[in-house]
Amino acid sequence: MADGGLFRRLGNLWRGFLSLWISDIEKEHPEIAYENAINSMIEKYTKLKTATAAIIRRREDIDARNKAATSELAQVEAQLTAAVETNQDDLAVVLIQKKNDLTKELGDLRDELNLAQKDAESAKASLITVQSEIKKLKAERDSMLAKLQSAQARIRIQGQLDGLSVDAEVKALDNVRDHIKTTIAEANLGRELSESSLDSRLAALQNQAGEVVARQQLAELKAKRAAQAAAQGQKTL
Repeated sequence: MADGGLFRRLGNLWRGFLSLWISDIEKEHPEIAYENAINSMIEKYTKLKTATAAIIRRREDIDARNKAATSELAQVEAQLTAAVETNQDDLAVVLIQKKNDLTKELGDLRDELNLAQKDAESAKASLITVQSEIKKLKAERDSMLAKLQSAQARIRIQGQLDGLSVDAEVKALDNVRDHIKTTIAEANLGRELSESSLDSRLAALQNQAGEVVARQQLAELKAKRAAQAAAQGQKTL
């Protein structure tokens, strides 16, 4: 008993794993899931169609028996009338018994036929329902798979658009801009350092000293010329 329970649990566990595995496959390939469902419904439809055909055949058999009994009853009633009119009482008694049997049989056949007709109508309605469900499922399959393909296409396009993002290019330009700014800053720093160096300051001081000497010489030249002009003015007087 213990071994049997263990085997049952192992079997249930295996069926559970198998169900999960099949479920994952159907998620990856939904067309397989739809085909499996449609094929299963078609199989049920085929079995139901066979059962419905058997029910209809039974109804037809009962209907044929009912018609035959009805015809036979009419014939017996005609014979009974003739037997009564001709005073053939022995035949009349037999025919009366036969009429009673046929009447009872017809009652049973009519009940059977009514039930068979209801069974046939119910079976045909079920058959039509399953057939409609198959058509709806096929339409759903086509619609859902088309939507899935559209969604997958949108995802691929979105991925391509993401791949065309300008972020990388902008970052590359930012790096270039930073490099240019850094180079300019280094150049400016070199100039500032050269302007503040001792040699530069001495050279500037030398230039300033030369300018002072030149201005002094200019002043001396102007004073000399002014003195000469004054001397000439006195001679003229």
